[in-house]
Amino acid sequence: MTAATNSSVVTSFLDYLRIEKGLAPLSISAYTTDICQFSEFLEKRKHLLLTARRTDVRDFLQQLFSNQVDGRSVGRKLSALRHLYRYLLLDKKLEHDPTLDIESPRQWKVLPKALARDEMESTLAAPLKRPGNLPGDKKQATALARRDQAMLEVFYAGALRVSEIVNAKLEDLKLEAGYMLVRGKGDKERVVPLGKSAQESLTEYLSQSRSILAAGKRSEISITAVSKNSPLLFIARGGRKLTRQRIWQMVRAASAASGRAASPHMLRHSCATHMVENGADLRTVQTILGHADISTTQVYTHLALDRLRTVYQKHHPRAKAR
Repeated sequence: MTAATNSSVVTSFLDYLRIEKGLAPLSISAYTTDICQFSEFLEKRKHLLLTARRTDVRDFLQQLFSNQVDGRSVGRKLSALRHLYRYLLLDKKLEHDPTLDIESPRQWKVLPKALARDEMESTLAAPLKRPGNLPGDKKQATALARRDQAMLEVFYAGALRVSEIVNAKLEDLKLEAGYMLVRGKGDKERVVPLGKSAQESLTEYLSQSRSILAAGKRSEISITAVSKNSPLLFIARGGRKLTRQRIWQMVRAASAASGRAASPHMLRHSCATHMVENGADLRTVQTILGHADISTTQVYTHLALDRLRTVYQKHHPRAKAR
């Protein structure tokens, strides 16, 4: 149903270009390629061309950039979408143009890859849904799943780097106050807030799972004697220190539930992207990310400007035509 509906919209627009605008076959072919590409992008989200939102257009353009499509080509695709939605407005098939107020993509900086919000939700839920990977020891499997979910929640809550997760200490966690101390690049310290979901996952991990991991298997008793009192927040079985490679593997496995192959850095950028999309100012995001210079954070500027326009259009008494 979705594909047929989108197909009929595309067909009527191409007829308009061919008959009323008199465009050449090569031009119509270019329009067909660009609009069908956007249509396929929407269908994956179960959206229609007639109900697309500005965020859909932005995410489509950002995906093109992430796939190394150059700014000129992305600009051409946006131009094709502008023409499509102007036609649909004139034909009274919709009331709102989702391409309105989107600046030329040539001016954008390429945003680091991030998961969409629904993809992030699937990734966070994945560890507790997977089958036990230790058939003979369900207790250990459950403990590992709780630890992995807690790590994912902290990655996303505080935009942490993988090295910051590996080296996080128990004493740095202020769970009741809802924050943790993070030692970042150059041994610089920053305080990052922890949302309710992260706090709950950490509470479960610390109260029910960390001691099980510290105890390890019988074959690990000699290691346990040395490492059960590890000062680290997140530990491997036997109380050993987690490796960066193991955390990369865990994040990749969890993100497979969303159909993506994410990295720990993608979770960091997902946190920043979603905060800016929800109205956070760049200074706050800079502080959470631990960027020394605001210019590093300004890669998220166009997301902030888009949010600013939306709020302005909604609240300023003279923002809309009289």
